[in-house]
Amino acid sequence: MYTFEFESTIQAPAGKVFAFHERPDALKLLIPPGQPIRAEANTGGIHDGARVVLRIGYGPLSIRWVALHRGYEAGRQFQDVQESGPFQRWEHTHTVTPAGACCCKLRDHIEYELPFGWLGRLANGFVVAQLTKMFEYRHEVTARQTEDRHSRGR
Repeated sequence: MYTFEFESTIQAPAGKVFAFHERPDALKLLIPPGQPIRAEANTGGIHDGARVVLRIGYGPLSIRWVALHRGYEAGRQFQDVQESGPFQRWEHTHTVTPAGACCCKLRDHIEYELPFGWLGRLANGFVVAQLTKMFEYRHEVTARQTEDRHSRGR
């Protein structure tokens, strides 16, 4: 079992950052351009029982990833847990914590297990690199979508 965490400070109130994640278009905005990831279905938002279906890869080499949302706490956190997909196990907790009147901490905590035994373990360095790249992008998008432009020096 592996753990991956990515945290950043967003110069926006926690409520605004959490509300961004509740937007119907948030998932689409958070998928990095050029990545072979397509949202096929997103029902129920981020509330408990909501389901997301992604298609990762190209054509016959693609895999379907189904995740169920749970652990919803309004304004604070939600989780997505893999029902089926590329990992042996995947549990992703998104947490937004106030850090003053006009900023917050956005934290992604993932516990995962790779398939294929020792071959999967060999691939973990690649997985960590891909996750880091993806969450750098996601946190930057979240900041752009929620921060006051003047607070970012633009």
